[in-house]
Amino acid sequence: MKSMLFIALCLSASLAAAADDAAPNKQQNKMAQCNQEAGDKKGPERKQFMSDCLKNKQKAQQEKMKACNKDAEGKKGAERKEFMATCLKKDS
Repeated sequence: MKSMLFIALCLSASLAAAADDAAPNKQQNKMAQCNQEAGDKKGPERKQFMSDCLKNKQKAQQEKMKACNKDAEGKKGAERKEFMATCLKKDS
């Protein structure tokens, strides 16, 4: 009985891990966006475009974080956490 439970737990854990791997993360989303914007560029031109594009997306996220932090002044704890989450999700 215990071994059946153990096998079931292992199976469910591996299925959950596989589901997590299927969902794209933020970096993969940035790559997909830049890749789409790169269009039919090839070689060094494409490499430079992708590098610049990914840097710009990182910079934009940092600027967004600064703005949200400034707007969150005076908020603490759960209120601040909720505000930041909502603020950072805007226009994403």
